[in-house]
Amino acid sequence: MNLDERLPPEGFRQRGLPPTETRLLLIRHGESYANTLGVAGGPLGDKGGLTDFGRGQASALARRLAATKELASASAFYTSTLPRAIETGAIVFPAINPALEAIADESLGELLVGEADGLSWAEIGQRYVAPDWDVDPSLTNVPGGESLLDFFKRCVDAMERIVARHPRELVVLVVHGGFIEQAVKLYQGLSGSVRLQPRIENCSMTEIEFASDHRRLLRYNDLAPLAVFD
Repeated sequence: MNLDERLPPEGFRQRGLPPTETRLLLIRHGESYANTLGVAGGPLGDKGGLTDFGRGQASALARRLAATKELASASAFYTSTLPRAIETGAIVFPAINPALEAIADESLGELLVGEADGLSWAEIGQRYVAPDWDVDPSLTNVPGGESLLDFFKRCVDAMERIVARHPRELVVLVVHGGFIEQAVKLYQGLSGSVRLQPRIENCSMTEIEFASDHRRLLRYNDLAPLAVFD
């Protein structure tokens, strides 16, 4: 008996067939100094990279992946160009397949913060008027930054480009919470103007299958066990 014969008919079915199309496995970076200091983490604000705890999170994920081999079939590995993502990727990818090349791609970065890069969120609130994206998502956040719609388009273009480059492959991307939110919007077929504001944990995994006529969420916010630090 094949798999199709063991599943309920389509009208009764609540789970799908095993994935066969391109899968993007999105890992959020570990805890960074930008996170703990409360600063806008562009290239300037993210110079410190991961905290000790963030490196522990990435190491816990690497131990899980080395033990389970759940991503062993991955054919490509990408990170954003921000230090917290590059450092997370350097810890994680040897546990997946040390033969993979970690490719840094600027289009996978977090929402651009322009001239606010490296400022605390309190300083940003004092210097700039925050855009009301619920009213107008086309407004740029700060000079040199991005609007919500521009951010969504950049993320979608990046994902579609990578999917086209890797047909029917598993591809791992180390990215950011904002990028993952845009990916979930894309999976749900939502407009770029929608604000989900989900909870996305550091070093969690979210996996989406991209077929020609649909997208399917395979996992969301999947965390590895992490030992308590003293």
